[in-house]
Amino acid sequence: MADITVIGSNMIDLMTYIDRMPEEGETISAPSFSMGFGGKGSNQAIAASRLGSDVAMITAVGADEFGQQQLDNYQENGIKTDMIIHGKANSGVAPIFVEPTSGNRIIIVKGANDELTPDALDQFKSQIQSSKLIVLQQEIPLETNYRAIEIARAANVPVLLNPAPAVEGINREFVNQVQFYAPNETELSTITGMPVESIDEIKAAAHKLIDEGVENLIVTIGSRGVLWVCKDDFKLIDAHKVDAVDTTGAGDSFIGAFAHYYVAGESVSEALQHANDYAAVTVTRKGTQKSYPTAAELKNL
Repeated sequence: MADITVIGSNMIDLMTYIDRMPEEGETISAPSFSMGFGGKGSNQAIAASRLGSDVAMITAVGADEFGQQQLDNYQENGIKTDMIIHGKANSGVAPIFVEPTSGNRIIIVKGANDELTPDALDQFKSQIQSSKLIVLQQEIPLETNYRAIEIARAANVPVLLNPAPAVEGINREFVNQVQFYAPNETELSTITGMPVESIDEIKAAAHKLIDEGVENLIVTIGSRGVLWVCKDDFKLIDAHKVDAVDTTGAGDSFIGAFAHYYVAGESVSEALQHANDYAAVTVTRKGTQKSYPTAAELKNL
């Protein structure tokens, strides 16, 4: 059985590097285009696996060539694939536009990811309940996440929920059962309805969720670092000053790295610091998963 079980999405990233976004009705030429593996769940699983964790992936791949490529990618990265569902729809895709500032704009088409239903998880209950950590996101049906939390909590298995993309109408009862709730600052604003322009505003929004029952809130705030808030404490970990070329998938690399270091026995504070270090490396490289270093590469950087 794997130590970390990631239940989530897989996508094919369609990345266009642009000088600027076109205006309505305008056609522009882009300098370059690339394709790669993505999806928040897959990204997080790949990051944890490349760092050396034993990872299982529960997802639904598409009934097309991309679906087979996803399976091959998991196997090449040492991820267990015996709990992957073969969907009937096409694979999920994510058109991504990367601007010169290294910022990005992403659209997702879920495709087969919507076929990862709550009932499908029951056949994988033994893996979920024997894990040391469950990692969830929100590119699959919310009801599937709720079922995953129920199964994990029945065996006292900790859960990390990355509420991305942020959506309306989440059942707070389930959110308050996870050990780690990890939005970025934009998602935090959507969830709380509060401004997050300054660090003080981010802290205020974070404490609102803590007061509502969240146990540990981890907020990634881009070039400003990471904020960890719990009932009795908070810690701001500054971001590294690097020459970023592409931030796509950086948040996912952080989540996967945190999962790895936490399961390896580090304290929350230590795991956050090391995950922050890992994510800083990924933004200096183009691409999503291909920007994620292995543990051996990380030692040489």
